[in-house]
Amino acid sequence: MIRYVLKRLLSLIATLVVASVVIFVAIEVVPGDPASYMLGLNAAPDTVQALRDELGLNASKVTRYVNWVSGMLSGDFGTSYTYRTPVSEMITERIGISGPLAIYALLLSTLIAFPAGIIAATRRGSVADVSIMGATQLGVAIPNFWFAMLLVLFFSIQLRWFSAGGFPGWDQGLLAGLKALTLPAVALALPQASILARVMRSSLLDTLGEDFIRTARAKGLTTRQTLWRHALRNALIPVLTIIGLQFSFLLAGAIIIENVFFLPGLGRLIFQAISQRDLIVVESVVMLLVFAVVLVTFLVDVAYAVVDPRLRAR
Repeated sequence: MIRYVLKRLLSLIATLVVASVVIFVAIEVVPGDPASYMLGLNAAPDTVQALRDELGLNASKVTRYVNWVSGMLSGDFGTSYTYRTPVSEMITERIGISGPLAIYALLLSTLIAFPAGIIAATRRGSVADVSIMGATQLGVAIPNFWFAMLLVLFFSIQLRWFSAGGFPGWDQGLLAGLKALTLPAVALALPQASILARVMRSSLLDTLGEDFIRTARAKGLTTRQTLWRHALRNALIPVLTIIGLQFSFLLAGAIIIENVFFLPGLGRLIFQAISQRDLIVVESVVMLLVFAVVLVTFLVDVAYAVVDPRLRAR
């Protein structure tokens, strides 16, 4: 088990190193100069150069990359070109919204998908199975931003149960914060729940057809006992993979939803930084999101060994 975890840690570190190089190079080749953007089109060349010196943009790319990486390792993500505030403070403020939103949406997705997938698998070919699979097909097909607009029209404008956008802040109370995140979380959870339910059904059907399930039934176990003691645990491997990928997507891919609901999260921060050519913010936030994705993947790999004793034996 220790060797297994160490191998995954080495893979995590190598992935982060490669990702940092790719992110830095990709941002650097994007056309546009932050100093020229900040000063405007009519700025004098010497003024632009002076600002580039102040921002550290005239240093060599290798020096800038090394300074950026070494700063992140020490917790210093640099200073925003536009707002002149530490990027770490901006990330800390925004992740307090994006993180709970991703967890909330993933929790809703899991609570919907697990029962739906289990019912569809255990009642294969029935009306319940066909209905659930039809609903999941619809959930996958509907764009989440369009569904988000429908939620705003119905629950915010028609019923006035929720606000149409914005975030009051956690200092207003936990219930107020969760209420503001409910509609965005539902909009994000719908397609993810549809995907997860289909994977759950497929994996469980494959497991229910295995020889050890028939052996368990032959020994006298009921259908419910066979399902909960043997089938469900063995069917969790692909499901864990999807859950890990979904959390990464919900954390990094909620840019459109955050803009629909005017949530000041990481997605909206990236969108604003790109439009303002605030390169240091874009690089740092994207690198943080990559780290979150890689870390979740690592935790999923470890969860494989916890769920499946065959991996521990290997």
